[in-house]
Order: sequence, then C-alpha cells, then structure tokens
Amino acid sequence: MHNYLDFEKPISDLEGKIIELKKLATEDESIDTTDEIGRLEVRVREAILEIYSKLNAWQKTQVARHPQRPHFVDYAKTLFQEFTPLAGDRKFSEDAAIQAGLARFRGQPVAVIGQEKGNDTKSRLKHNFGSPRPEGYRKAIRILEMADRFGLPVISLVDTAGAYPGVGAEERGQAEAIARSTEMCLGVKVPLVSVVIGEGGSGGAIAIATGNRVYMLEHSIYSVISPEGAASILWRDSTRAREAATNMKITAEDLKSLGVIDGIISEPLGGAHRDPDSVIAATGDVIANALAEMSSRSGEQLRNERRQKFLNMGRNL
Repeated sequence: MHNYLDFEKPISDLEGKIIELKKLATEDESIDTTDEIGRLEVRVREAILEIYSKLNAWQKTQVARHPQRPHFVDYAKTLFQEFTPLAGDRKFSEDAAIQAGLARFRGQPVAVIGQEKGNDTKSRLKHNFGSPRPEGYRKAIRILEMADRFGLPVISLVDTAGAYPGVGAEERGQAEAIARSTEMCLGVKVPLVSVVIGEGGSGGAIAIATGNRVYMLEHSIYSVISPEGAASILWRDSTRAREAATNMKITAEDLKSLGVIDGIISEPLGGAHRDPDSVIAATGDVIANALAEMSSRSGEQLRNERRQKFLNMGRNL
C-alpha cells in the first residue's frame, strides 16, 4: 500500500483509477482495460513530473520523511558485503538509533556509521525514531577510532530529526558526546564520506557528517533545527513550520549553492521511495567515486583538507 503525501492527491486519484480498472479486468476477462490503463499511466507520469519539478522546501521536508523512503538498513543490505554490526559504547549501553560496524564496500574494507529510524511501530520504538542518545555517539566515536587505527575509510549515512532531547540523555552528556563525535570526525586520518539520505537534523546529524565529502539526496533536508522546532522558537507557533522551512534554506539545492555540501544525488521521479534500488545504486556510485578520488591522499592531507573545508564555510557569504 503506497502512502501518499498531501500534495500528491492528483497522483493518488489517477493511480486509484488504475487499480480499479485492473481489478475490474481481473473480475471480468471480457472487459479490456489495457488502453485506458495505458492512458492513465501516461497521465500519472506527467502529474508526478509536474509536481516534483517544483517542490517547495516544506514539500521536500515531507518527502525526506516519507515512511517508505529507504533507510540505513536498506542501504546497508545492498551496498555492503559482510556487514558486521558492533554494539555498545563500552561505557553505558547500546543505542539502536545509530547503527555502526565493519563491512566491505565493493571489495574494500570500510567502517560504516548511520542512523536508522525504523519502518514500522515496533522497529521505530526500537531505534527511537532515529534520534540517538549519548551512547550512540560514543559508539560512533569507538568505530571512528577503530577505523583510524586500521586505516579504514568511513562511510556515514545520515537520517535523523536530531539527537534525543530527553532528561536521561542530557544527564549522560548528550552535548559532550555530540561534540566529541564531531571532533573525532574532524581528526581521523582516513577518507570520510557522508550522505544525507533523509533528514539531517542539527548536531545529531553533523556529529557523524563532518566528512571530506558530504552529499545529499535530491529530496533530503539538512538543517540546524527541524522546521517545527524553528517555528516554535521564532514565532512560538509550530504550525508555521512551512514558513520556517522556506526561510531556513534546508534543501539540497540551497546548501549546494552555499557550499555546505559537495554534491546532490538525483532521485528517481517521484522520490526515492518509488524506486529504492536505483537511488541506492546511485548513492553507491557517488561514494565509490569519492573514495577513489581520495585514495592517493595521505592521512595528514585528508585531515587538513577536512578541517579547512569546514573552517571556510561562510567566509564568502
């Protein structure tokens, strides 16, 4: 069952008619609906093209949060071989919102870190809706240290609305864990490639996204705070999230023009949720090219370039 966003009503109406015609043809073989279905499918494609060619920032936010959008587990299953997840921060406990471990990427040993939101009620609760606690970031630090020690490139896949803001998380040093993880990303002497595959929210995202190369999927978002959070702070009215999204410059196009990210990965027509396999393959190609480009650089070069990249942000604005 496909989940339609509110602005996709023209598409849902047309696809609903196609489903009805197919059901009718199944129930009565004497009825030929082939031509009508063909015409409707053309109209569906035209409607998707028209709608998705002019999405605003709030609509892109909705697409980035689509429940059927591929998550970290989908990328890990397809892009990596021999993925061995590692659990726990060796200090307090395991945090399932951040998934991390060692794997092979197209034959090359790598370290992998990513946020997982879950795709149904049970898995969303298990992964805390992709909002990590301090243990998750300390686990990421542990993996980054291991990657640095053994010379393994790091691939991070970002998809979080932000770090978990609960009392327990704050008591256990959420801000310190995020800062340490960000510092560790800046300090490793191995290639670090980050891709925002859905939401990139606040320090919860940048803690694992301070990479040599940072990419975003076409309909993903990356921001210092969620649009709802910004609206609550600026206007004390979370219903003005649409307005906040527009003013915050959170889309891939905005951030590429500002120099915050290095590139945009195109999504299939209608968003990544309509063709997960193709967008995962395209993401893999971009990561492979980035790693190949950095393969000849020394550890010191990689670290210095990464630090300078972030120091230069905003200087030309």
